[in-house]
Amino acid sequence: MVYEFFNANPVVYKKKERQVRGAPSDTDESAVEPIDHLEVFDHLRNIKDPEHHYSLEELRVISEDAIEVEDHCSFVRVTFTPTVNSCGMALVIALCLRMKLMRSLPSRYKVDIRVAPGSHSDEAIVNKQVNDKERVAASQEQPLILDLIDRCLAPSYD
Repeated sequence: MVYEFFNANPVVYKKKERQVRGAPSDTDESAVEPIDHLEVFDHLRNIKDPEHHYSLEELRVISEDAIEVEDHCSFVRVTFTPTVNSCGMALVIALCLRMKLMRSLPSRYKVDIRVAPGSHSDEAIVNKQVNDKERVAASQEQPLILDLIDRCLAPSYD
């Protein structure tokens, strides 16, 4: 079987320097700390693209500006932009984003993952599948899909 890239030569951008965030000044260990869009971006920025060894940040699939957090409502929305309009890996990328946030955020958060409007030919299908609990659960039962997601979420030491 010949594997064909959906975007064989993506544009790669330089990663942004991140400022180290200080520890909270509170001494109350039981206090709930608010989560903001920068924290969510920090969780997602190093996810690897399924086709390339670059991160989603380096390919500008995700950005700080495309993350909305309403901490008081426990709501997070991530809008991502595939590198090409016909990207066959858009659903895998969306599942990676969802899985990373499910593993990183407190369970009280509702997460909404969206393809940027007009950026993908199957935008409505991807949005529906990645935000349907039963479809996401079914994808986690597929060893090949789960293995691909785990490889994308694995830490890189570069």
